Amino acid sequence: MSTSGPAEPTPSQRDQPLTLDVLRRLVGNNWAGLPGTTLVVLSTDPEGNGFSPFSTFARARYAPEDDGLRGEVYSLESELARDTDLRRLYPQVPKNAVAALVLYPLG
Repeated sequence: MSTSGPAEPTPSQRDQPLTLDVLRRLVGNNWAGLPGTTLVVLSTDPEGNGFSPFSTFARARYAPEDDGLRGEVYSLESELARDTDLRRLYPQVPKNAVAALVLYPLG
């Protein structure tokens, strides 16, 4: 999933934890224009077993599973339109997939 952009972490920064300064910049600049209804999805286990610093993010689509507590992340339509490999990986995105900001841990 593409996470490149002008104020987003560079590839070398993606292997490092993000600081509050970087998070503030992302919230104030990159994410300020996202609709308020954008779902925020965390990549972790629901029991809180183990913790890891926030490392990188992706704008994507999220489709919850039946229990509503977990789900799958899918590329944005614009990314699928540009990338034939992604289209092969995700030939069909569920109808219940919604816009999401996905936060990934370092470890």
